[in-house]
Amino acid sequence: GLKNGNWTVLQLVEALGSCLENTDPRTRERGIQLLSQILLQCYSLLLEKEVLHLVLFYENRLQDHHLVIPSVLQGLRALSMSEVLSPGLAVSVLKAIFQEVHVQSLMQQDRHTVYSIITNFMSTREEELKGLGADFTFGFIQVMDGEKDPRNLLVAFQIVRDLIAKNYALGPFVEELFEVTSCYFPIDFTPPPNDPHGIQREDLILSLRAVLASTPQFAEFLLPLLIEKMDSDLQSAKLDSLQTLTACCAIYGQKELQEFLPSLWSSLRREVFQTASEKVETECLCALHALSACLSRSVLSSDTEDLLDSFLSSILQDCRHHLCEPDMKLVWPSAKLLQAAAGASLRTYHRITSSVLPLLLEQYTKHTQSSQRRTILEMLLGFLDLQQKWGHVEEDESTLLTLQDQVCSVVFSALTDPNVQLQLVGIRALTILGSLQGFLSPSSVDLVVDHLIRLALYEEDSQSSEAAMEAAGSLAPIYPKVFSGHMVPSLEEKLQTEGEEESSQDHCLLWQRCLQALAAVSTHTSIVKETIAVLLQHLQKVQKENNARSAQHAICVCQSLHRVALQCQRDAESCWYYHQTVVPCLLAMAVQAAMPESTHPLLGKALLEEEVLAAMVPVISAATTHLSPELAAQSVSRVVPLFLDGEVSFLPQNSFPCSFQPFEDGECLEAQRRLVALLMAFVCSLPRDVAIPQQERLLQKLLALSCSCNCPFIATTAAKCFAGLVNKHPAGQQLDEILQLAVNMMEPGLVERPYRTQALTLLLWVTKALVLRYHPLSSQLTDKLLGLLGDMELGPATADGFSLLMAESQDVLHKGCHADVRIMFRQRFFTDNVPKLVQGFHAAGPDVKANYLKGLSHVLNHLPKPVLVTELPTLLSLLLEALSCSDRVVQLSTLNCLQPLLLEAPQIMSLHIDTLVTKFLSLTSSPSMAVRIAALRCAHALTSLPTAVLLPYKGQVIRALAKPLDDKKRLVRKEAVAARGEWFLLGSPGR
Repeated sequence: GLKNGNWTVLQLVEALGSCLENTDPRTRERGIQLLSQILLQCYSLLLEKEVLHLVLFYENRLQDHHLVIPSVLQGLRALSMSEVLSPGLAVSVLKAIFQEVHVQSLMQQDRHTVYSIITNFMSTREEELKGLGADFTFGFIQVMDGEKDPRNLLVAFQIVRDLIAKNYALGPFVEELFEVTSCYFPIDFTPPPNDPHGIQREDLILSLRAVLASTPQFAEFLLPLLIEKMDSDLQSAKLDSLQTLTACCAIYGQKELQEFLPSLWSSLRREVFQTASEKVETECLCALHALSACLSRSVLSSDTEDLLDSFLSSILQDCRHHLCEPDMKLVWPSAKLLQAAAGASLRTYHRITSSVLPLLLEQYTKHTQSSQRRTILEMLLGFLDLQQKWGHVEEDESTLLTLQDQVCSVVFSALTDPNVQLQLVGIRALTILGSLQGFLSPSSVDLVVDHLIRLALYEEDSQSSEAAMEAAGSLAPIYPKVFSGHMVPSLEEKLQTEGEEESSQDHCLLWQRCLQALAAVSTHTSIVKETIAVLLQHLQKVQKENNARSAQHAICVCQSLHRVALQCQRDAESCWYYHQTVVPCLLAMAVQAAMPESTHPLLGKALLEEEVLAAMVPVISAATTHLSPELAAQSVSRVVPLFLDGEVSFLPQNSFPCSFQPFEDGECLEAQRRLVALLMAFVCSLPRDVAIPQQERLLQKLLALSCSCNCPFIATTAAKCFAGLVNKHPAGQQLDEILQLAVNMMEPGLVERPYRTQALTLLLWVTKALVLRYHPLSSQLTDKLLGLLGDMELGPATADGFSLLMAESQDVLHKGCHADVRIMFRQRFFTDNVPKLVQGFHAAGPDVKANYLKGLSHVLNHLPKPVLVTELPTLLSLLLEALSCSDRVVQLSTLNCLQPLLLEAPQIMSLHIDTLVTKFLSLTSSPSMAVRIAALRCAHALTSLPTAVLLPYKGQVIRALAKPLDDKKRLVRKEAVAARGEWFLLGSPGR
């Protein structure tokens, strides 16, 4: 009635009069409770006069019996949300609460109501409350004092933050406000199990920290508390104190810190020098960094002490001398402390490095052992790395510039040291020096390039060679002219020379490294233009050689081209240049190789080998995926007509002896059909919004080829290309027609020889394409696959195909090539099809049961583990049965599936401990090394189950694991040692 306007609040109060005035407090409580519940729903409908009368009524009732107070507070909470509250009423209500209610004697929910009233008034009546001055702060302190419930504390901490942030008067109550909040520091709270409120310890820690670090007025009380807690034996207290100190430094100045700096530094130093905890060390370093930054920000006047300088002097005095002892345990803690302070500001950096860098350079020369030099150079590297924060090296201030020659000399000497670990640190240092603008002279840059070439090509250890290539890639964009004019020609010359040498192992390695280095250095557009030309020229040379090494050499060149393509994806200009240069050239070489041999007897066929074409696929794919839609459309208008109509005019060197017709019939055209792999790489990598010319005709050609070609490579490639296009094809009649055509061709193909395998391959890839995009036809095709599991001939291949359906594809149908991949498609496939797999297994004959188990294990292996754990109770018996299957693929797949489940669902797995132990120990003697290793890993994982469950089997397992300790394979022995060791320790004290 109140909501409809049929009743007024005053009429309601009159109607409740007998209850509200009753002498029995319980009756009065029920009346006020009803009124308050109604007000909580209707407070927005009240008039100003009604609110006034109700506030006065409720204020008066605060003096009533204690049973009535909770309902009174609920009514006041409703009124505190009213927008027509008269000026002065908020103050009146709060004064009444402060005077009449002993809040901490109330129940948790009622205390929460008081906090809500205060929060509401602070949001809407800020100026009125500020008129109370410090009395409001004092009143709130009384309300909060003694609060213990975490739900209420989160609200109370927020109120304190608002008091400070909105500049309420604290008056003489700063210390009291600090005490009433800091008494909870550090937070010691463990949420009860199944807590419905979801409050975590971290929530309280962050909320309290925001209070403590909200004002410099708390500094004189807080800093002694933090120093005390840093000395605590509890790691959690140390961490909380250090993190709070770091937060405080954001708002403190020199005045707040001055008195406590010596004690703070003493505590931080002691913790870093003595702690065994990496977490504590990290937080100490963060706090020292924050302190140094805070002191750096403070504006100095002529008559104040330079606190930063004296603070840094203390740090140098306590840490610097330890840097002279590279074998002692305090060298790294000291270096970390110095670097934490040096990284705080440019001023701290200059102050620290002016003292430390000359010392480190001197120590490097003084010590001759490689291990000592590596330690010293790593410390130097830390300081060099900090210089990058400040950009350009300032000539008038930088210690680094004055030591330029010495630093370069030390780094260059590390690069020539025989110790690999020292070389690696030297290469990292070299990268940093090169990235410091204005540090290296032109002659030094030339020397850097010489060192990188030597290390990349001739260093025996592959780590140094790879690191040098990475360094070259990082520095090339900074010095493109030097690398273009010096490194690329040197590598090209080496490549040419080594290609002409006899094929020894050393020559092959050097030749391979030249290719890798050319790719690594291709990180700038001007360099890319040169390296691409060299790599393509070399691929053409390999094509003409036609010897035993040609295929492997072609693969190496393609791998380098692929790396260049990936690096070009970061820059649109480089990406388009690469695409329009490399893709036509690769296609031209491949088409040339596919021409009839009688016309060109000297041309080799290395480019037509499956491994080489497979290496060319990612090159073309990477060159295409990042094109803009406009440029991609320009390119596709040339490539598709090449394959459909033999249009070769856009290819370089396009005078071919006969036409290019990969989709035409004829045995002599099989070489040309192999190039469908390159078409797949291109069209399946295009952005989804790029229209493909003659797409329906292309799909029909691919469909026909995939179902009628005797060559498995060609048939599979055509099927993958068809699937990639179908996956991206817009929904509609055209897609439905092409899919129906595919089904009509597959169904007879699956029944009649000789193309059953090809039909199955097409079915698998088309099913995957549709499963990924949630197409309705996918369930019909999946049912066909489930039916084929019972086929004696195709069943095993179909079972393996379930891995293809669930796994991430490398060349098509993945997000990187813009495929339509819906989230959680694996979960959906699992839900729809695993019950059918289980049903099929139980109904199948003994000859084909293994196919269902293999298919199931493939699905489960690719399922996210949290999903699998929830389904485990229904599937575990089947998985255990799969371990008895004679098919090694089924055994291995099942073991790989069970291992993580032992760790993530120990309670469920414990119920089957007897079967698990028996099966795992039996499979440790399998003829398959992979199965033996997987079984031993599962036996190892069993130790994560409850100890009481495992102890009866301890002796049996330890005896059984003695046999694989003598296995002929080292990897098996390694797993046996690890598993047996864990079983030996089972039940030991402290485990």
